[in-house]
Amino acid sequence: MWHELLSDYTFRLVVSGSAIIGAVSGSLGCFAYLRRQSLIGDVVSHASLLGIVGAFWLAYLLTGEGNKSLWLLIPGAIFVGVASLLLTRGITNTTRIKEDAGLGLMLGIFFGTGLMLLRWMQRATPPIPGRSGLEDYLFGMAAAMTMDDLWMIGGLGLLAMSLMLLFWSRLKVLTFDPQYAAGLGLSVRWLELLMLCLMVIGIVIGLQIVGVVLMIAMLIAPASAARQWTRHLGPMVALAAGIGGVSAALGASISAAGEHLPTGPVIVVIVSLVFLFSILVAPGRGLLVRGWRNVD
Repeated sequence: MWHELLSDYTFRLVVSGSAIIGAVSGSLGCFAYLRRQSLIGDVVSHASLLGIVGAFWLAYLLTGEGNKSLWLLIPGAIFVGVASLLLTRGITNTTRIKEDAGLGLMLGIFFGTGLMLLRWMQRATPPIPGRSGLEDYLFGMAAAMTMDDLWMIGGLGLLAMSLMLLFWSRLKVLTFDPQYAAGLGLSVRWLELLMLCLMVIGIVIGLQIVGVVLMIAMLIAPASAARQWTRHLGPMVALAAGIGGVSAALGASISAAGEHLPTGPVIVVIVSLVFLFSILVAPGRGLLVRGWRNVD
């Protein structure tokens, strides 16, 4: 069975794409985890539905044809994801609304609008060509991945990782001490924007595999698991990338080998099990390890 799967073109595409998504999302999620900005990932993933549906609708209005290519939908998701965060920042800076309340408000507004537009297009008369399949972005549709999609995911992932490494020292200082970064003369505002854009990329590239509802787990769970094993940012990012990539590839493989197993949820279950294992047995921070030391 595994020999047949490995020789299957679609299987190789899905596993490769899943591994890339898991590695990129896991590594970038470390910054969101350490800065206690996990809710940002949830807002971006849900808001991205509006970007996907909006990009599809705009293409239909301009060309008269439906287009579900990731080369069109992902830029729309990135645009709306960044817009939701910038709008939240503007609201919290000009009003007395707290950041968590602003993020929750943006999540409801953007996700609700995206769902409303999606349902309207599904029931539109006459039918909009190519509209079927957009609802799969809620929970992912790994089997629909093509080579063009893989190039899109790999290109954006490579771009995000390259920018992270290029600005590594600056992002590291910003993560642990923003005031010190400002004292060094670093442009904190632009670094904040860069970090937000990187997190948005790490989220939207996984929407086709995991979906907008579960994508937050791919951003935070690998980083949370990696944090249990190390106290240093570099090893944490590398370990989170490994956990995310291996878990995603393994989940895609199990989904393909089983019957009626959705790829996204299987990946999330596996990475969640890795997280649970880490918080139980990780040296120094594991609950079982600390309990054993207290007994001694």
